[in-house]
Amino acid sequence: MDETEFWEIVDRTREAADGDPEEHADLLIERLAQLDPDSVLDFARHFETRFVRAFRWDLWGAADIMLGGADDEAFDFFRCWLIGQGRHVFEGGLAAPDDLAFLVAEFDPEADGDAEDLGYAADEAYEQLTGVRLPDLELPQPDSPEGEPLDLDDERAMAERYPQLWSRFG
Repeated sequence: MDETEFWEIVDRTREAADGDPEEHADLLIERLAQLDPDSVLDFARHFETRFVRAFRWDLWGAADIMLGGADDEAFDFFRCWLIGQGRHVFEGGLAAPDDLAFLVAEFDPEADGDAEDLGYAADEAYEQLTGVRLPDLELPQPDSPEGEPLDLDDERAMAERYPQLWSRFG
């Protein structure tokens, strides 16, 4: 599976779910379960690679503003959600996290930004297909976020760094 096919699967299942993260995960599992196990492994590698790429302080700052606070777990779930938004939003958010203020048209901190189940979709589909757990993908996992650490509690600094997000969510 190449990157284009990965994003097509993410997009089609999100659109069919009308953006609901839980429904999106269910539809993603159903779609992946129609593939062969090697393709599901490829999908898992694509997902995990993007999950690791998004482990950055500047993106954590954006998540913190959008969610009204984001601890380690909330940031993990936010990264799954961000991948689930598709290539345009994901890559745009990584290029300029403050741009998420306009890349994401609708966002309810109570309902959006948490897509933990998307992170397990490939695991579920693989187990359905094979009866065994998804093998370790053997991808490097960073110990800490990339970039300069942020003081997420410094409202003034956050407002200066993320003026668009702060204006919309701060």
